[in-house]
Amino acid sequence: MTKWSAQVMMAAVVFLLGVGVIMLVSTSVFGIDVPSEDVYYDVKRQLVWVVLAGMVCMMMANIDYHLLQKMVWLIYGICILLLALCFVPGVGQTLNGESRWINIAGVFSLQPSELAKLAMVVVMAHWFARYFDEGKPFRSGLLFPGLISGLMVALVLFEVDLGTTVILSAVVFVLMFVGGTDWKYLAMSSALAVGAFTLMVLERPDKMERLTAFLHPDLHRSGVGLQQWMALMALGSGGVEGMGLGSGRLKMLYMPFAHTDFIFPMIGEELGLRVTLAVVFAFLLISVAGLTIAFHARDRFGTMLGVGIVSFISLQAVVNIGVTTSVLPNTGLPLPFISYGGSALMAVMAGIGILLNIFRQGDISGKARFQGIAKRRITPRV
Repeated sequence: MTKWSAQVMMAAVVFLLGVGVIMLVSTSVFGIDVPSEDVYYDVKRQLVWVVLAGMVCMMMANIDYHLLQKMVWLIYGICILLLALCFVPGVGQTLNGESRWINIAGVFSLQPSELAKLAMVVVMAHWFARYFDEGKPFRSGLLFPGLISGLMVALVLFEVDLGTTVILSAVVFVLMFVGGTDWKYLAMSSALAVGAFTLMVLERPDKMERLTAFLHPDLHRSGVGLQQWMALMALGSGGVEGMGLGSGRLKMLYMPFAHTDFIFPMIGEELGLRVTLAVVFAFLLISVAGLTIAFHARDRFGTMLGVGIVSFISLQAVVNIGVTTSVLPNTGLPLPFISYGGSALMAVMAGIGILLNIFRQGDISGKARFQGIAKRRITPRV
């Protein structure tokens, strides 16, 4: 697997992108916001994003990932600024009580919380690469990385984006664990995070309703539990073989957000169990191949960076699939590579590009370094 990690990972990514575009053609024409004069408006926009994201992936694959380490605080500052702009009147956009987007020159919307996932990985990877032998002390193992990541997490939380908040917190936990933070500090921070999340849910009636609907789906299938109830119907009606591409019925204004957060059940309804399992297997391949690349990186920063990227992609896939199969409460997270949306696609494809760069410089590619890159290892404190 090690020698072919990049090829396996890219094959899985291309498969998921293909499934996403095909299902977008099938489902997006029934969206409530689709212009009547151009029913394939969302498809065209997504194809543009796929091309742009592919270009970003290629660019990141050919730029030394250590440049991210040198620019880490600039990346952090830009991300904080973008997250803060979500709350600025006239710039930030609020939908359904959630301030997740900013308007870019009136042309398109950007969701900074999606970019925050990648920025968080870069910052935490830099920190634990720099202090790789000092993870046990409270200050360097928990306090400082907690404060640095906490500001970003807090901004996302106040956008009322609980799903992304959970993903960011989980990624920080994984990187702290891999970085060597004392388990007692990890347990303490986890308890605090769970407490804060519980209070947030209790203070937000709409979030509490989602939790109640998850616990009692039969009682809420015409209200806040509609999406998950419809998702189960879609998966059940598709069976093993599926109803056929384009033949799904629940996308016809029955399922809200059929081409975004709840596209996985639409795959099950039209293409059947075999393709849904293939999608799950593709994410598994990306995780295994990505971790293989990370653990064969040339230095600790590469390892931490790779682990973080794999974590945020795989955790988001797990949460989305868990939500759409009613294993988890509804959180509103897109399915990586497949769901409609430019910001999310750009973030995950940039992450894949970084993994390719780590592979090309690592010990498993047969070409441990790029031509023209110095052959010295970058020390952890640079």
